[in-house]
Amino acid sequence: MLKPIIEFCASNMHHGTDRIMNRLEQNPDYDVIEYGCLGNCGECYLAPFGLVNGEIIAAETVDELEQLILEAVEKQQAEREALDRLIDDM
Repeated sequence: MLKPIIEFCASNMHHGTDRIMNRLEQNPDYDVIEYGCLGNCGECYLAPFGLVNGEIIAAETVDELEQLILEAVEKQQAEREALDRLIDDM
């Protein structure tokens, strides 16, 4: 199974997303990448955010963002597994 790709913007670290990034990097089941810029400057300025497999995940707090990222990973994996089962049944 493919590892989820979780991306963070270095410019967003002032919100504390570096703490989330460091924790997620410890999990070998995730590919965690930091970029200088993800091109979401408006989002970056306003709130902590990250990308999960290209989907923007944003929250009001860093703690909420971490929870939403983990939920997005689980949801996307469940959807991928359901699609795989559907294709196998064809």
